[in-house]
Amino acid sequence: MTATPAAPHPAMLATPGLVDGHIHPDKTSWGSAWMSRRPARDLAELIENDRATQFDFAESVEERAYALLANARRNGTLAMRAHVDVASELGIRNVEGVRAAAERLPGLTVQIVAFPQFGLLRNPGTLEVMAASLDAGADLVGGIDPGGIEGDLHGHLDAVFGLAERKSRDIDIHLHDGGEDGLAQIREIARRTVATGRQGRVTIGHAFALCDESLPSLPETLDRVAEAGIWIATCALGPDPVPNIDRFEQHGVRLVAGSDGVRDSWSPFGTGSMVDRAHLLAYRTGAITDMELERAFRIASVAGGEMLGIPEIAEWSGAAAATRLEFAAHSIAQLVVDRPAPTRVVRDGVVLS
Repeated sequence: MTATPAAPHPAMLATPGLVDGHIHPDKTSWGSAWMSRRPARDLAELIENDRATQFDFAESVEERAYALLANARRNGTLAMRAHVDVASELGIRNVEGVRAAAERLPGLTVQIVAFPQFGLLRNPGTLEVMAASLDAGADLVGGIDPGGIEGDLHGHLDAVFGLAERKSRDIDIHLHDGGEDGLAQIREIARRTVATGRQGRVTIGHAFALCDESLPSLPETLDRVAEAGIWIATCALGPDPVPNIDRFEQHGVRLVAGSDGVRDSWSPFGTGSMVDRAHLLAYRTGAITDMELERAFRIASVAGGEMLGIPEIAEWSGAAAATRLEFAAHSIAQLVVDRPAPTRVVRDGVVLS
């Protein structure tokens, strides 16, 4: 690799690096043979389809994750929060595979969440494997639908917050449950976040209940989330609910964007490009003005840098910065609509692609 010149080509638009705030690289079929998906009527069936495919891939977790992560880096992703399955039947192999793939890609920061996709309490032995994964390359403690999947809100959160406390780690919880029950779970996570002094160190992925404007306790819940400094990760997928970004901003709730699953058993879609994801978020939330389009890009870049604690992205200093992307575009609004790949990706003065 060679050092990049101090300033971009004058015809290029320079931007901050992109950040994928929620991705599942261990599940991807990227670079593999085409995967035909089974139908699924609900979350439980999606999870079972995923369980059925975990051991069917010809390629290793490392090979598939590397192919996806390399494509993401080529498309300007410089950091990501990777949710990686940990379970009694899987052990820590997925974490080891994703960590090995990440180490082959200089300039890409990968935070790994130990994610109990198949359940934590209802899948005996998983909590112990999660603890072991934190010593083998995982960075954060994950969780999944304490109510809808686990059926034990307090037991699940006791386990998640307890493990995070023992290992001095941050937390990132999947929460698909909707309605007032979903909001009640979010408020309990916020309460525990404040009670344990973890403000700014907890993320909730999806949080579909926060996207339902009809729920009476939504304003109170958004205030609780903001007070606890909880990050919300949205992926703007297919029929999934998307946040009212104006409403989130009014309440001070911080939002990041992610790819979620890319070409996995859940969905044939996804590219790992956060330019594509900014476009999708803007489209799904009805963006029209340049300001709204720029906001979608900011959520997919600077906000993610803030969540992951990467100052050269979170506090981007402009076109001459040593960490930047360069696009053949006249404006950020245009590139969100046109979705070009960057012409150059630079991290700490080194040209990555």
